[in-house]
Amino acid sequence: MDDKIFDQIHDVDLKKTMESSYIDYAMSVIAQRALPDVRDGLKPVQRRVLYSMIELNNGPDKPHRKCARIVGDTMGKYHPHGDSSIYGALVNMAQDWSFRYPLVDGHGNFGSVDGDGAAAMRYTEARLSKISMEMLADIGKDTVDFVPNFDETEKEPTVLPSRFPNLLVNGTTGIAVGMATNIPPHNLREVINGVVKIIDNQVLEDRGTDIEELLTIVKGPDFPTGGTILGTAGINEAYRTGRGKVRVRAVTSIEPMQNGKNRIVVTELPYMVNKARLIEKIAELVRDKKIDGITDLRDESDRQGMRICIELRRDVNPNVVLNLLYKHTQLQDTFGVIMLALVDNQPKVLNLYEMLNYYLIHQEEVVTRRTKYDLNKAEERAHILQGLLTALDNIDEVINIIRSSKNTQEAKDRLMERFSLTDVQAQAIVDMRLRALTGLEREKLENEYAELMERITELKAILADKKKLLGVIREEILLIADKYGDDRRTSIGFDEYDISMEDLIPVTNTVITMTKLGYIKRMSLDNFRAQNRGGKGIKGMETIDDDYIEELLMTTSHHYLMFFTNTGRVYRMKAYEIPEASRTARGTAIINLLQLQPGEKITAVIPIREYTEGHFLFMATKKGIVKKTPITDYANVRKTGLAAINLREDDELIEVKKTDNNQDIFLVTKYGQCIRFKETDVRKTGRTSMGVIGMNLTDGDEVVGMQMESQGDSLMIVSEKGLGKCTLISEFTTQNRGGKGVKCYKITEKTGNIVGVKAVNHDNEIMLITTEGIIIRIKVADTALLGRITSGVKLINLDENVTVASIAKVRENKELETADTSELLTDEEEAASAALAAENAKKAAGQADNSETDDELMEELLKRAEDDARDDSDKE
Repeated sequence: MDDKIFDQIHDVDLKKTMESSYIDYAMSVIAQRALPDVRDGLKPVQRRVLYSMIELNNGPDKPHRKCARIVGDTMGKYHPHGDSSIYGALVNMAQDWSFRYPLVDGHGNFGSVDGDGAAAMRYTEARLSKISMEMLADIGKDTVDFVPNFDETEKEPTVLPSRFPNLLVNGTTGIAVGMATNIPPHNLREVINGVVKIIDNQVLEDRGTDIEELLTIVKGPDFPTGGTILGTAGINEAYRTGRGKVRVRAVTSIEPMQNGKNRIVVTELPYMVNKARLIEKIAELVRDKKIDGITDLRDESDRQGMRICIELRRDVNPNVVLNLLYKHTQLQDTFGVIMLALVDNQPKVLNLYEMLNYYLIHQEEVVTRRTKYDLNKAEERAHILQGLLTALDNIDEVINIIRSSKNTQEAKDRLMERFSLTDVQAQAIVDMRLRALTGLEREKLENEYAELMERITELKAILADKKKLLGVIREEILLIADKYGDDRRTSIGFDEYDISMEDLIPVTNTVITMTKLGYIKRMSLDNFRAQNRGGKGIKGMETIDDDYIEELLMTTSHHYLMFFTNTGRVYRMKAYEIPEASRTARGTAIINLLQLQPGEKITAVIPIREYTEGHFLFMATKKGIVKKTPITDYANVRKTGLAAINLREDDELIEVKKTDNNQDIFLVTKYGQCIRFKETDVRKTGRTSMGVIGMNLTDGDEVVGMQMESQGDSLMIVSEKGLGKCTLISEFTTQNRGGKGVKCYKITEKTGNIVGVKAVNHDNEIMLITTEGIIIRIKVADTALLGRITSGVKLINLDENVTVASIAKVRENKELETADTSELLTDEEEAASAALAAENAKKAAGQADNSETDDELMEELLKRAEDDARDDSDKE
């Protein structure tokens, strides 16, 4: 007995056994568990869940079914594994923060973005979503192969027909043995447009598709949770090679609060980031003092959307805190793209073109098989109809044959012999009801036969011509894009380290506006339509209370914008980096874009294309100091800003102008003094210098404004009690800098001190802003033109204890609020208005930025100024 047992023991090589067993296991995991098929983008468990639900008749038009029933059916029929893995796959397909277009419509607790798990399957219910019906469309028309299930009692599909490119649209993640896949989700419209491009190139031009063409259509991943992708370098690498790293950043904004504090508000997170864990991590960083300045941290998310509030101390720079959060937390995350999928059951890393092309090949097979199926059914029906119509043509003889036959079989045999019919046709005739003898029924049969013959011709044509077949696919997927497509959720932002970004941005004219409270936006000129003279104009931006547009300038998308602050610092960014907004939108708070220090305010914005020799920045401070520095000294501005001028402790930078060293400069003080001196009187000094004395001030006096001769033909001076006047600049004689100047305004108890000065022309408009936030807009033409030592006339009626806070020149020409591009004027370009001679306009245009992109704009500007000047002289 013992000898028999011993005989059954075989010696084996453990190394070889382990190798073969492990390879079998690894191949099983790779091909039948962890990796998706390139054709339908599904793993086996997902495919089996969806097929099981369609078998249960659990579609979007039917009531939800208990998930336990769906899991039980899937496990018992197709997937002999644990119920938790099947339920996990079902839950994942129902989560709208995991799947870009969920394939399951869940009812109940399916977890949350905080990482909460779904309720037990006995509590939750589900059904197929509408878009998942497109995955299963025509599965009953022999479109895909079926194989026996694990116990050969059922049949299951090897792949789904997948009427849209699910692998790219919903993405997937999976860890196999020795390999992993991580495909991000994409926008349905973009991916389908990519497939359509491949089809169009084949059908219309008989050529293949270059991946460069697809990169312009499929912009990048589109995550269900939104966020911002930084730069395109990682996207391009992933799409070209199948592997790449995409940096994704949360969508944040900095909101000012009461008492001068700020808060960072997070409204969108990078894909797959757990919100609860993120908040814990921020709290941990504050506790460990790795990040300083956070006073409160709250999760205010609700059904309306995500909102995480991070309140900051008054004395901290919110941009610095935000950058630290990006560095130390998952507010900025990296998505490692590995586009690995099964092609003919073999794992393969694919680029963007290969993924779309394999999908298209799958669709060609699906539509071909469906067309063959439909053709076969149509021919079978046409064959029967032929027999029925033959019988109706000889109805009396058919009835005699049937009546005289002993049984059905004899009747069929005699009919087949007499009329040369097939068995199927003869059976249809003996099964025919008496109502088919009516004229209406005969007509219906004839019409059905004619339609079928037309349909058969059409189906044969599709099978005979590949271009027609591709046309059918194109039409069907475009219908899906129209039906289920939506806008991108993930924006593609700018990465300061990605040099290639700028090359992708076209050079276009653009309008930049900034309000008194620091909201800035960029608008394309398409927002404005030209109107005839005398039109009503169009609605401008929506502003909050006590706010108004302070800067409006036209530039190009590739110009630098230099922002000067009251503390003497300068910041810089490209115009295209300012978020684009509609004409009526308020815009983005400037604190979100620039790393301003607490208490810093923007006092001047200057557009510059290139830092060329011969141009200068001219600055004036509150204490009468002026400074002229070559513009080339400001060519390299750090992200954290740069010192533009060295200020005394109690001084502030009030205005900055770009000049060509040929200007006359005007400084006006609050006590009514004005000095006019030549710009050449001020020697050029370095960037960090303090400058020189521009005006000698009496005790308590301060400069309220600096203007240039080319900005207008008269000075509009307004006092704090609402009085104002215009005085021709010719009344101010040129003197050396550093003097006390001359009287420009008669200050009395009735007028109060001067609050603002603007160089204006007759057709300009001025806005007065009071300390209560009331704004009045008045025409310069309606104010008095008076001498230097006068007080002016009442411009606005003020209540007691209310004064004028500041004034602003209305930046758009009255006629062209509707934005004829030639007259959206910057400060430097305002000289080219009608009241100045053409020479003055040319002079001003010379100061404006003369980059090649602006040549046509400037020519148009000069031409209009000359025409207007000529019209004015003719009238005189």
